[in-house]
Amino acid sequence: MAKADLNELKMRYGIVGRDEKLDRVLDTALQVARTNLSVLIEGESGVGKEAIPRIIHDFSLRKGKTYIAINCGSIPEGTIDSELFGHTKGSFTGAIADREGYFGAANGGTLFLDEVGELPLSTQVRLLRVLEMGEYVPVGSSVPKKTDVRIVAATNVNMDRAISEGRFREDLYYRLCTISIKMPALRERGTDVLLLFKKFALDAAREYQMPEPLRLSAEAERVVMAYKWPGNIRQLKNLVEQMSILCEERLVTPETLAQYYVVPGGEGRGLTTMDSPREGETLRQTLEMMKFAIASLKQDVEMLKEMVGVSPRRVMPRLEPPVQETPVVSVEQPREEPPAPRKGEDLRIDKMEKEMIAKALRKHRYRRKNAAQELGLSERTLYRKIKEYGLDE
Repeated sequence: MAKADLNELKMRYGIVGRDEKLDRVLDTALQVARTNLSVLIEGESGVGKEAIPRIIHDFSLRKGKTYIAINCGSIPEGTIDSELFGHTKGSFTGAIADREGYFGAANGGTLFLDEVGELPLSTQVRLLRVLEMGEYVPVGSSVPKKTDVRIVAATNVNMDRAISEGRFREDLYYRLCTISIKMPALRERGTDVLLLFKKFALDAAREYQMPEPLRLSAEAERVVMAYKWPGNIRQLKNLVEQMSILCEERLVTPETLAQYYVVPGGEGRGLTTMDSPREGETLRQTLEMMKFAIASLKQDVEMLKEMVGVSPRRVMPRLEPPVQETPVVSVEQPREEPPAPRKGEDLRIDKMEKEMIAKALRKHRYRRKNAAQELGLSERTLYRKIKEYGLDE
């Protein structure tokens, strides 16, 4: 595709970047758009996968038909089959009428299944039937329905590992992955990180009515380029918005970035020596949650100071819980013993993760969707961890 046409495409969909790897992704999306092949977009969380299925649909022969985007990780496991395939009246408690479902609603168009790696195995079987036979059976029915839907899926899950661990069907993976598109991580896109920083800084200045946008010093640019950006574009946008509000100086220096834990090579150092990839990934996620939580806490403290007029040098008194005079006796059901720690598991990591999840829940007044977004987790994963750590009591 010509550079001029590619630049026009980027402007139309709000895509910022000049890296060749990004250009190849866009070119591949346009090439497969006019086919009916299933497409699987793979990449880390926060890399911007959601723009690609929209491009594929808009440049396909289905562009005048329905386009529906679904986040599979945000739908509870008990209702996801009904959401996707519909249900009949009386098929379960609360089913007061027939419901079409997304596969029926998108007939003739395109269905984007984001976080497809989070689908339960039972739902994977139903999805495989749609891909192989073009039909599905609504919940509570025995009569199959035909549908002509093109599937574009995306995932940040390591699919090879998910298949080997029995969490994702291999036959479904190959059906979805007729065409594979690999989205590059932000750290792999060279100077695109600087272009994105400028864009987010301009957007924040307009939205929050700042006198001028943030700008990076030459030294800060080198720090931003060297940082690993584990949360990719989403993390960068979050950082720029926080700094736009909290930083008094508009010129960002390496010292400014260090306050937000952005240091050269700051993510990934030491993780390569972990005994297992799973352990390293768990620690990485925990550290990132801690970074975001600390940054949010700093913002909360500053806001509190403004509200009560506390001097930075003055220490607020510690508030102790009231003493309960009358003892309360409660009868609890016996709890199941927690599972024994896995080999090589670091219990301190679990403790930190539990504390970060609890803090996020309290901060968002137990709105799980908001807490999951701040923690960088899907709602289903957060729900599972809440159950695991007993935070739902």
